Amino acid sequence: MDQAFDGQQAEQYIASVTYDAIILDLMIPKVDGLTLLAQLRRSGNTTRVLILSARDTLDDRIKGLDIGADDYLVKPFSFEELLSRLRAIMRRELTSAYADKGALNIGELKIDTHTRTVSYKTDAIDLTLSEYVILELLVRQRGVVFTHEQLIDKVMSTEKAVTRNAVEARISSLRRKLRSANAPTLIETRRGFGYFIAR
Repeated sequence: MDQAFDGQQAEQYIASVTYDAIILDLMIPKVDGLTLLAQLRRSGNTTRVLILSARDTLDDRIKGLDIGADDYLVKPFSFEELLSRLRAIMRRELTSAYADKGALNIGELKIDTHTRTVSYKTDAIDLTLSEYVILELLVRQRGVVFTHEQLIDKVMSTEKAVTRNAVEARISSLRRKLRSANAPTLIETRRGFGYFIAR
């Protein structure tokens, strides 16, 4: 286990060592936590990241998750909760999907699982991280219906503030962006159960 005391030192460690997980405080000096996280994800680094922060508004949490965090823990917290959150993100199914270097295709819709980008024909579709991960999950497990609770657990966060409404908002936004690109909407709703992409 390594400990960095500022963002620049953290960058050096991450560039030279492969970690199973990173515990990232947002208020670190020199390079703040969100900037560091955004740089990691842009470079293709898929290491699991648990954010620690005193910022406890819903907007702060959503911003951290959308940039690429696997979970967000608000201070103060118990050491037992920290360990529990780490165990949760280490076993989360989608983290293994991030390591896949291939591509997923449905017709002319292409999901690049290395760069985590989506395109239809030749046009890129700009998705937030959580929108992308929802789409990748549903494409990888076509025909499987995922409830709101499963999507929160597998995609968004174990954070209690993430609600069913937040899931519905992301699904709605994802569908709208696919339509705007003239791509098939794909995502279907099974009333009373959840969301899926047909086989």
